[in-house]
Amino acid sequence: MREVDQLDDAVDHRVPECNQCDIAPSTRPTTDLSRSPGSVTALADGAMFALVALGYTMVYGIIELINFAHGDVFTLAAYVGAALITFFSTSENTFQFGNVLALLLVFPITMLIMGAVNVTIERVAYRPLRNAPRLAPLITAIGMSFLLEGIMFLWHGPATVHVPNLLPHGPGYEGFIGGVFIGFKDVFVVVAASILVALLALFINRSKLGKAMRATAQDRDASQLMGININRTIAATFFIGLCWQAPGGMIWGLYFNTITYNLGFRTGLIAFTSAVFGGIGNIPGAALGGMIIGLIAAFSDAYIGSKWTQVVIFGILIAVLVFRPTGLMGMRVPEK
Repeated sequence: MREVDQLDDAVDHRVPECNQCDIAPSTRPTTDLSRSPGSVTALADGAMFALVALGYTMVYGIIELINFAHGDVFTLAAYVGAALITFFSTSENTFQFGNVLALLLVFPITMLIMGAVNVTIERVAYRPLRNAPRLAPLITAIGMSFLLEGIMFLWHGPATVHVPNLLPHGPGYEGFIGGVFIGFKDVFVVVAASILVALLALFINRSKLGKAMRATAQDRDASQLMGININRTIAATFFIGLCWQAPGGMIWGLYFNTITYNLGFRTGLIAFTSAVFGGIGNIPGAALGGMIIGLIAAFSDAYIGSKWTQVVIFGILIAVLVFRPTGLMGMRVPEK
């Protein structure tokens, strides 16, 4: 019995030492956010939210419609892209030429398909209600959102859909740089989103169609008197908005490798918050808002708790609408 008591005493003396070595460091708060593995992931999430927010801000800037079906079209783009990838010979274990060929072909094809889908939605659902009270197209947008979710539910059911992991991954494509964990996927998402935002901003500011879009946004009647085809300009806005939206859905699928039929509901609401936060109707503002919301969501998950993240995000939405309705980069414009 004496030996057993001595053994128990030894264990009791070792437990505090073990707790001090193993448990305390893991519960110690991290003050250097740049060294958190989630910091670059937060930028990647923010970049994807920014791509979705671009569609919201383009449509609202032209016809002042909050297109709540936008998030579901984003998800539909991921579904279409995942289906098209199956026609190519690819490998998820190694990054090979077949993966590159599939990505180079699937991205533009998906963009064209989704652009056509969005033009059809505008022609069938929104154009007949263009001069109706604002509540009518808003309800129609919500109904279109449910319709698209139903189509995706009938297509693949409630189960998650696997998107092939075609991007380079594994130990050779990730590591720590300056104490920050960086993977190829994170770099790919941020760089791709930055290029798409820059190209869209150049198109809106420099091209003839972009000038027509800005003129239509400022004064639709005056633009029509100056010879601008309003219907064609608005249809082009929906087409281009989804051409830039489709890569967002594809990038989301390639990054997380799983999608669900109702993914667009939550993602769309967060992207809408990003657009309002940055200044809805302002393309750089929507991109900036997406990046900031992505960072806020990641840090909320890490330091407050994932259960409170949506509360934090939509709390920001309410605060912006109350105290600064124009957002960070938006400008107050007179009522038309």
